[in-house]
Amino acid sequence: MSISVQTLSGVGDQVAQLLARLSIHDVSDLLFHLPRGYEDRSRIVAMSELKVGQSALIEGVVQSVEPLSAARGSRTSLLVQISDGERRMTLRFFQVYPGLKEKMQVGRLLRAFGEVRMGARGLEISHPDIQVVSVGAPLPPSRLTAIYPTTEGLSQTKLRSLVDQVINKSQVELTELLPVSVIPHNGYSLRQALREVHQPANVADTEALMSYRHPAQIRLIFEELVAHQASLLSRRYYMQIKPAPGVAQSQILAPQLLAQLPFKPTRAQIRVSDEIRQDLQQSKPMLRLVQGDVGSGKTLVAALAACHLLEAGWQVALVAPTEILAEQHFINFSHWFEPLGIQIAWLAGKQKGKARLIAEADVATGAAQLVIGTHALFQDSVQFYKLGLVIIDEQHRFGVDQRLALREKGAAGMSPHQLVMTATPIPRTLTMSVYGDLDTSVIDELPPGRTSITTVAVPFERREEVIARISANCGQGKQAYWVCTLVEESETLDAKAAEATYEELSTRLPHLKIGLVHGRMKSDEKQQVMQAFKKNELHLLIATTVIEVGVDVPNASLMIIENAERLGLSQLHQLRGRVGRGSTASFCVLMYKSPLSENGVERLSTLRNSTDGFVIAEKDLELRGPGEILGTRQTGLLGFRLVQLQRDQHLLPEAQKIAAKMLKHHPIESEKLMTRWLPSAPRYARV
Repeated sequence: MSISVQTLSGVGDQVAQLLARLSIHDVSDLLFHLPRGYEDRSRIVAMSELKVGQSALIEGVVQSVEPLSAARGSRTSLLVQISDGERRMTLRFFQVYPGLKEKMQVGRLLRAFGEVRMGARGLEISHPDIQVVSVGAPLPPSRLTAIYPTTEGLSQTKLRSLVDQVINKSQVELTELLPVSVIPHNGYSLRQALREVHQPANVADTEALMSYRHPAQIRLIFEELVAHQASLLSRRYYMQIKPAPGVAQSQILAPQLLAQLPFKPTRAQIRVSDEIRQDLQQSKPMLRLVQGDVGSGKTLVAALAACHLLEAGWQVALVAPTEILAEQHFINFSHWFEPLGIQIAWLAGKQKGKARLIAEADVATGAAQLVIGTHALFQDSVQFYKLGLVIIDEQHRFGVDQRLALREKGAAGMSPHQLVMTATPIPRTLTMSVYGDLDTSVIDELPPGRTSITTVAVPFERREEVIARISANCGQGKQAYWVCTLVEESETLDAKAAEATYEELSTRLPHLKIGLVHGRMKSDEKQQVMQAFKKNELHLLIATTVIEVGVDVPNASLMIIENAERLGLSQLHQLRGRVGRGSTASFCVLMYKSPLSENGVERLSTLRNSTDGFVIAEKDLELRGPGEILGTRQTGLLGFRLVQLQRDQHLLPEAQKIAAKMLKHHPIESEKLMTRWLPSAPRYARV
């Protein structure tokens, strides 16, 4: 039974509205609004042990007090230097409230609590909680204080008081939903685990709680993982309710396609193609993710998959996230399939008028057997005649809702097979957490003839050397890329940066033929420049990150990435993969603005030392989290409360097994578990 938060003391309409912003509507929601961390005010931390981002209690003697005049109309700020005898640090107060200056007297002993940050003068804490103390003053009891995710207008103190009211209410239903046999044997019931996480006991293992290794936390983390895995598997069941066309192995198109290639597929391509072929022979929809590093040959694998459906009389659709990548696929597939008598249609968002109507008509009547395009393929106006296979390239750029929408594009009563591809290697942890509804294949071998890429990082101050390097490289008949990036992800700003660089280098290097490509150019303009570069009619291509994927120019052997420190590791690896596609020794120059942060140094060092996309992706996950690899569309699906994937990945395999068993044998409990941990996630009908 649901009990409204407005039954609690201190919750009127205004507080209830604030709680609703946090998806807290009834008292049980409060129990599962779990702490994002803890404050430890029971231990004084030596200034020499402090780390940036840490919330800590420090003690020191005031060394100096320095008022700073602010801009006209704003208040004066205060800088206070304190020392614990070994190190100094700064307390910064942007608002000088009454009585503060009186407390801040040189020679006084202070205790201050707050988050440690790096300031202009070294470590500092802004607006700490402060207390004037005497030498040897006792510390508070050894108990951690929970810190909650909150919203403006709702204080930590208020949230704690509300949780305190609820935590011991026996009428709040807390049903154990996990099977008794699989509840982690650590002695904690659900109610006990929640109480310990919200209100750690005085004797609690402080270090374990702070690092989320406490048995009570693990008890809840495991249950949350099971709920997420159940949601993913439920989606898989839903996607496979409708039958799919089971087709025989291609006897004509696939052999003809392979015969016209100037190379042989790698063993990895053959293995993955066989896995796909076996899926396509089944009458339930294939749901397969193909991962392959830059240049591993995913496009050929997709083309071979298409052969089986096309030969059996079904349509195939290929969706790419950008027009430049979709155009690249259109060129490749036209080159391969038109000689085999397959008609190809092109559909993109910018396509208008008669051309659009003709393309849609060809798709609807079945005249077009192979359809390639962008997000436009998701639109209601696009109706397929007999869609049997959907190939989605760079899946992380799309939302799951779009993949689900394509399920409805199949023939009456049928669901198309789905082949999802990505050139962004995804750590196994994330694959299980986000793509748990998909089977996974990995193309773990590069085609022969690919050369290694030497990667160097140089500061912006050496830009003149870089320009001279381009001149020398292109003077030898080789080609180069120069990629421009800005802090903001803005096509307009990135385009301006690229245009400015294009104008500068055109003046500085008049002997070179230079091209320009960015996201704001018209599709045919971009394609014209790209084709000129591919035909070696241009020496140097100035571009934004639109060339991240899908561009194959074997003669390009030098890649300059400006402001490399602003991009994630996986994106840098993608860009680097545009070179090294021929037999010529290739180089990637990561040009950065000094000084680099510790994180920046580690990221660029990782890229210099490894060309393995999976190693790089694991490091990306460690340094910057899931959003860097998956993008916001996918990361938003995670919505974890306690789970932290890098930390808790060892629990994933068992959680996946339990989720599968629960869906099969305890469907009602499974649904309740998903509602408890994922109340706003979509539900998928299973009948």
